[in-house]
Amino acid sequence: MKNNPAPKIIVLGGGFAGLQLIENIKKDQFDILLLDKHNHHQFQPLFYQVATSQIEPSSISFPFRKIFQNREDVRIRLTNVHHIDTKNKSVGTDTGSYFYDYLIIATGCKTNYFGNANIENNSYALKSTYQAINIRNSILENFEKLLYVDEAEKAALMNIVVVGGGPTGVELAGAFAEIKRDVLPKDFHRIDFSKMNIFLLEGSAHTLNNMSEMSRNASSEYLKKLGVIIKTGVFVTDYDGELLTMNNGETLISRQVIWAAGVTGNIIDGIPDNSITPTNRYKVDRQNRVIGFDNIFAIGDISYMETLKYPKGHPQVANVAIGQGKLLAKNLLQDTQGKPLSEYEYTDLGSMATIGRHKAVVELPFVKFKGYFAWFVWMFLHLMLILSVKNKLIIFINWAWNYFSKNSSLRLILKDDDHPKLPKISENPKKK
Repeated sequence: MKNNPAPKIIVLGGGFAGLQLIENIKKDQFDILLLDKHNHHQFQPLFYQVATSQIEPSSISFPFRKIFQNREDVRIRLTNVHHIDTKNKSVGTDTGSYFYDYLIIATGCKTNYFGNANIENNSYALKSTYQAINIRNSILENFEKLLYVDEAEKAALMNIVVVGGGPTGVELAGAFAEIKRDVLPKDFHRIDFSKMNIFLLEGSAHTLNNMSEMSRNASSEYLKKLGVIIKTGVFVTDYDGELLTMNNGETLISRQVIWAAGVTGNIIDGIPDNSITPTNRYKVDRQNRVIGFDNIFAIGDISYMETLKYPKGHPQVANVAIGQGKLLAKNLLQDTQGKPLSEYEYTDLGSMATIGRHKAVVELPFVKFKGYFAWFVWMFLHLMLILSVKNKLIIFINWAWNYFSKNSSLRLILKDDDHPKLPKISENPKKK
C-alpha cells in the first residue's frame, strides 16, 4: 500500500515571512511550491545602501534556488499570481494554475501613492532591489548631466527630495548628505556641491514619528547637522517629474523625488472584501488563518491580526514576519496531526534607525540610546540578519572600507546603452 501523498503547500512570496516559513518546515513533511515574481530573497532594510552606492545589489539578494538547493521537497516557479480560486483550491498565474491543500499568502507590501497617479508615474520607489538600482542610476546620471546642462536646468538636478520621514526616509536622506559631503566633490571637481540640497518632507510633526521623543529629536538634530533640509507637517499634492507641490502651496524643483511615505498590501483577487482591511491587509485570527478560511493563511506585512497587546494590528516589521513564519511552520504540522494550533503574539524587540556615520538611534525594551554605540549596534544586528556568512563578510568589508576611506567604489551606472529611452526600472513599468 502506498503512503498518502504529502499535503501541498503553496507559498506566495519569498520575503522574510515566506522564507522563514519554508526554512522551518522539516524536510519532506510537505510538498512545497514557492511562487514569486523575483528569483531571489531581498533584504529590504539595506535597499537604501544600494540606492546610495554603499553596497552592491548582490550583497543583499539571495537566489531561492541557492537557498533551497538541498530541499527536493521545495519547488520554485518564477511567475506573477493573478487570482485565488478558493472553491477549487488553486491559484492562477502567468505559468498556469497550481493546486493547494494549504495556501500561505506572504506577498508583503508595495509603495502607497494614495491614489495620485502623477506622483506614482514620476517619483521613485524603494521596495525592491531593482528600484534601488534605478535610484542609483538616476542620481549618478544627473550628476553627469550637471557638467553640460545650462544654468536653468541645474537647479532641478541639484535637488534631491525624499518624501516620508520614517526609518527609510531618514536613512536615505542621511546617506545622501554624507555622499554630498565626502564622496561627490572628489568625483566631480567642477561642480559646486554647496548648491546641492537634500530635502526630507514629512506629513507628521516629527521625523521617526512612531519612535520615542529621544529618537525623534536625535534624528532631526543629526539630519540638520548633515545639512538636510527638513519640512514637517507638509504633504505632497502633486509632482510632474520636475515641479513638486505641497499642501501649503510651497513648491520645489527636482528631477529626483524618492517616495517613502507609506505602504499598502499586495492584495490578490479572490479573497472576499470582508476579509480585507481598508489598508489592504488580510484579516487573520491568532493562528494567522485568513478570516473565513481554514486552509488559507496570511503572514508578515500583508496580515492584520488584532490582539490585546496590539488592538490595531502588529507593526509591519521584519521581526513580526519572521516570528509568524516560524510559528506557522509548527502549526501546519500540528494541523495535519489533528492537534490544536498555537496562537501568535509579538514580543517587541525594539526599533532602530541610522542617520549616518556614528549617528543612529536604538530603542530596546529596557533601554534607549543614540550616537556612536547605537550606530555599531545597528550595524551588528543588521549583519546578523543577513542570510549567508559570505554575504555578511562582503558587507562587513564594504562597511569597513567605507568607514576608513569615506569613499565607496561602487558608483556604477548600469543601463542598456542601445535603448537609452527605456522606462526606469520598476516593478510594473508604465508606458508614457
